[in-house]
Amino acid sequence: MGIRKFKPTSAGRRGGSESDFSEITDRKKKPEKSLLRPMVRGSGRNNQGVITSRCRGGGHKRRYRLIDFKRRKDDVSAVVVSIEYDPNRSCRIALLNYEDGVKAYILAPDGLKAGDAVISGENVEARVGNSMPLSSIPLGMDVHNIEMQPNHGGQMCRSAGTKATLMAREKGWAQLLLPSGEIRRISDKCRATVGAIGNADHMNIEIGKAGRARWMGRRPHVRGVAQNPVAHPMGGGEGRSSGGRHPCSRTGKLSKGGNTRKPRKTSNRSIIRRRRTVRNGQKILKVK
Repeated sequence: MGIRKFKPTSAGRRGGSESDFSEITDRKKKPEKSLLRPMVRGSGRNNQGVITSRCRGGGHKRRYRLIDFKRRKDDVSAVVVSIEYDPNRSCRIALLNYEDGVKAYILAPDGLKAGDAVISGENVEARVGNSMPLSSIPLGMDVHNIEMQPNHGGQMCRSAGTKATLMAREKGWAQLLLPSGEIRRISDKCRATVGAIGNADHMNIEIGKAGRARWMGRRPHVRGVAQNPVAHPMGGGEGRSSGGRHPCSRTGKLSKGGNTRKPRKTSNRSIIRRRRTVRNGQKILKVK
């Protein structure tokens, strides 16, 4: 697992880099056909065809890999067949072959290799790749693919290099230190997978040219000050202008330091300590 830099054979190659894919078991191996599904591109539009996420569209055609986020096949051992590339996420995925012949994909944690055995259940060993309730995981361990509600499947810490630390348990609740610095309490009946997600070097990849962004389905982004006043609050003006107001979105929501969380959100009671925010280059800890 590392980063490979391109030789500067052209202006687009200079400064660009990519993953070396050293953790992939076999780069010529095709994904498991029974776990593939077609993926229709929405280009940032919702079910009514209205653009809700700007600057999205195009990109390479992809197929979706069905990932087992729930890990409910208890007390049945599985062998890791291979570590594979997934174009739909930043981390790698691992193909499991259970003892009863069932195959499934899971998120590949750091240190998991082909040939390793993994298992899920309430009374299994706390080893990398094993899934179990938070009540069974020793304190201080790193976990990923964490459920927010029992039986809902993993929702937190699923991208490359992320992990949460199990800090404490009390009266049916578990406290987790999340990558953002937030401490949140979750029911100890929720499941998590031991270990940190692999491919931590993903954040160090340099795209190098605009064309690679287009391959990933990212279209050009237009600055607000360059738009017309009917299209953006910071648009308009004779000649070039600095905007005349604090940076904001097309809907007028402030980009720096503005609150984006609903004050009456139900899960506010689950946050023990707020995440860290950066303001004027200094880290400020928000405390509930």
